[in-house]
Parts: sequence; structure tokens; C-alpha cells
Amino acid sequence: MPESLESLSAKINYQFSNIAFLETAMRHSSWTAENEGFESNERLEFLGDSLIGFVVADVMYRRYPDFDEGKLTDLRKIVVNSTALSRVAIKLGLGEYVLLGRGEEAGGGRSKTSILANALEAVFGAVYLDSNSQRAYDVAARLLTDSIEEALTALKQLDAKSQLQELAARLERPMPEYRVTDEGPDHAKTFFADVFLGDDLLGSGTGRSKKAAEELAAQQACAKLQTS
Repeated sequence: MPESLESLSAKINYQFSNIAFLETAMRHSSWTAENEGFESNERLEFLGDSLIGFVVADVMYRRYPDFDEGKLTDLRKIVVNSTALSRVAIKLGLGEYVLLGRGEEAGGGRSKTSILANALEAVFGAVYLDSNSQRAYDVAARLLTDSIEEALTALKQLDAKSQLQELAARLERPMPEYRVTDEGPDHAKTFFADVFLGDDLLGSGTGRSKKAAEELAAQQACAKLQTS
């Protein structure tokens, strides 16, 4: 195991002083259930999860100073989830290093999203314990860079309000103005949004939240502007 983990250490571009931390990071609980006397990667996973959340939030806060809290939160959600983390794990080939119990092995555990994401979190936890917070930050930030860039692209595609604002500026039109009303009891409100560019009503939307209604209105407005 230590010899094979040297290649994994090279993939993450970090040389462990104590390779035992990385060994622990690769032990899934299904394996330790069948092999007494070994610690699973669950505690390291907990540590790595906290580290990832901080690193991603910090990188985004510094890199995108114009993003408000809502957009930063949306961006972080795209990066810090099992699906996104598992894609990073797949790029590293993490599945081939994970130790699994017989049942998980037979059930295709090496390609399971949750197992791969948890193993990646454990790797970051292992780096932290083997070095220090700054070194662990650097490793995580580097390995998650592509995910952050991909998330920004996805957010732009999903965020119709940002698209509309950029489109209006490019066409030298007035900036969008949203007028929102609601009806119904507090626990089950329905929101209605109209978006104007100057005096022109370009889109309307209805949703269970103000944000959802505005997004639908912005999508409609974008479509009109792009076809006019």
C-alpha cells in the first residue's frame, strides 16, 4: 500500500512526511469493518470537508469581489457537493487506491460518487494533518481550480438576471428594473415579477420565491432581446 500511494502523492503534487495519513484516507469504512485494528477515513473526511468549504469560500470571495452573498453561495454549492468532488477524484484516479470491503467492491464502489467524494475530502484532511493549514489550503485550491472555473460558467448559464444585465449593457439599453408583487399567506406565498428596460416590459415570471420569479422574468427578457 505505501508504495502504490507514492504515485497518488505525486498526482496531488504533495510529498507526505508520514504516508500513514494517506493510508488512512484510503480506508473506506466497509474495509475497516472487515479488518480490525484500522481506522477508517471518516474522521479525515470530516476534517477535509471543513477545509474544502473554507478554501472554496475564501478563493471565491477574493477572486470575485463583485459577487454578492447570494451569488457566492450559489457558486460554492456548485463546487462543494459530492458530484463535483467526485469528478475531481476521478481525474486523480482515486478509485483505484481506495480500500473497500467485499460488498462495496462487488457493488462497484470504486466508481460510486459518495465514496470518491468522501475519499477526496479525506485526502485533504490527511494533507492538513501532515503539514499545516497553509499547505493544505494551497493543495486544495490548486486541485479545485478547474471545478471553480466550471462552476462560474455553469452559474452564468443558470443566472438569467446576470445574463440580462450583460445583454442590456451590450445593447446600450437601460439596466433591468424588477417590479415584484406577491399574494397568499406568509407560509405559501406566490411571487409575480415583471422586468422592465426603461419603459419596456420585456418579461414576466411567477414563482414560489422572489428570486425564482425574477429569474423566469429575466429568462423571458433575454429571449426577447436575443431575437429582436
